[in-house]
Amino acid sequence: MITMYTSPGCASCRKAKQWLTEQGISFRERNIFAAILKDEEIKSLLMRSENGTDDIISRRSKIIIDNDINVEEMTMVELVDFIRENPSILKRPIIVDENHFVVGYDDDEITTFIPSELRRITMSHCNGTCASFKRCGETREIKEAFAITVE
Repeated sequence: MITMYTSPGCASCRKAKQWLTEQGISFRERNIFAAILKDEEIKSLLMRSENGTDDIISRRSKIIIDNDINVEEMTMVELVDFIRENPSILKRPIIVDENHFVVGYDDDEITTFIPSELRRITMSHCNGTCASFKRCGETREIKEAFAITVE
């Protein structure tokens, strides 16, 4: 199941929700201000980010700038507590499932959430005469780009 961490008024969050909905992909939304994030959730996000805190924490956040906070100097316990108490420092949206982790809205990166079976079918059966070609053409481009980089 896809979980999307969002906040009210976030334009990127609205774009990501709209894209997932248009693709018929179900997701669970977690408003980071409406419900307190659990320590396990925060730790999971931190562990999945490839570039440490840079992937999910906004250094331009008001609280970080105003208080001259260096999250790199914090222990894991301090960092988890700080994020829980100040969720506004998180970049948004953060979209995760069992295999994927995407921060922010990016037209290309979000396509990783298209189920692999759907990608396989569209890549093998969809062509210019197909009524859904416009929708799955993006998937085909991703496959072709991936094949070029692998070779």
